[in-house]
Amino acid sequence: MDYVAPPALVTSAVVNPRLQWLRRLVILTTVWAFCVILLGAYTRLVDAGLGCPDWPGCYGFLTVPNEAHEIEIAEARFPHAPVEAHKGWPEMVHRYFASGLGLLIFAIAALSWRDVSPNSVPGARRPPRKLTLFLCALVVLQGLFGMWTVTLKLWPQVVSAHLLGGFCTLTLLTLTAMRLLDRPLTVSAETLRRWRRLRPLALLAVALLATQIFLGAWVTSNYAAVACPDFPTCQEKLWPEMDFQHGFNLTQTIGPNYLGGLMHNEARVAIHMTHRLGAVAVLLVLGGFLIAAWRRSQGSPLRRSLGLTGALLLLQIALGVTNVVALVPLPVAVAHNGVAALLLISLVWVTYRLWTAKEVRS
Repeated sequence: MDYVAPPALVTSAVVNPRLQWLRRLVILTTVWAFCVILLGAYTRLVDAGLGCPDWPGCYGFLTVPNEAHEIEIAEARFPHAPVEAHKGWPEMVHRYFASGLGLLIFAIAALSWRDVSPNSVPGARRPPRKLTLFLCALVVLQGLFGMWTVTLKLWPQVVSAHLLGGFCTLTLLTLTAMRLLDRPLTVSAETLRRWRRLRPLALLAVALLATQIFLGAWVTSNYAAVACPDFPTCQEKLWPEMDFQHGFNLTQTIGPNYLGGLMHNEARVAIHMTHRLGAVAVLLVLGGFLIAAWRRSQGSPLRRSLGLTGALLLLQIALGVTNVVALVPLPVAVAHNGVAALLLISLVWVTYRLWTAKEVRS
């Protein structure tokens, strides 16, 4: 057999309640981060990114103004932004959850820097302290991106960076959870050699998927999702008129309100078509990696993760096509964001397992 189950270890994970609480907190925070991504997607898709024209409050209030006198005060403060409660609430709920995520991440860092895993216990793991500090810095940066998203009026560069920051936060939390929860797979020497040869392809797949997520962010921040309302053609052409220079202009002017987008049709088509081509590249490279890894993982539990990643990849492609032909229905568009996040952390999980696998000792 290629796979050999690791021997049971008596570690601090069993006897140390602090480490158990840290693990539970990391899992909770990872799920919370996923929810924040979904809430952010919903907020963008219902055009509620400027539902509150200020930050961190909403028209100077802690919640969305609802009473008549509150609305009167709010509109006096921001005469060019009339109160729309149906847009203000999605924005504020997203902010509340994002703030909660920040508190949870700082709690993880605080617990990680306590001595929850003494070196005297055989097989014990010390929490990834440097990784938790990086998470703290990232979530602070995410807060700034959230502020700039509002104050710079949905400037596409900031909106895209904010979305990518959310995916990075989720990925790093997943890595933290794996460091705390996962035992390395033990495999035969031959299987380990085969897996090591797959590592460059795994990294390429991760890089392509991350690039595709950026392209998706650029599509949504420039309102290019409906630039091509048909599939597989675009505006009934296999290669329509496109303006890549303006479509990927990263120096757009700060100042205008970008709600609804300011690019002309050819620029949006260029963004949309690039995202489609990126999907093809991800399908080929990631699909090829999953098939190769499956063939080299006979009898290994890694196959379960590979199968899940493959299913998520196919589901994501189906959701993308549905978004086009059905003109971006809200549930499908939110699911497209959510499945992208799940696909990313699933691929990171597989790559981590390949990287940390060890040869079984006889």
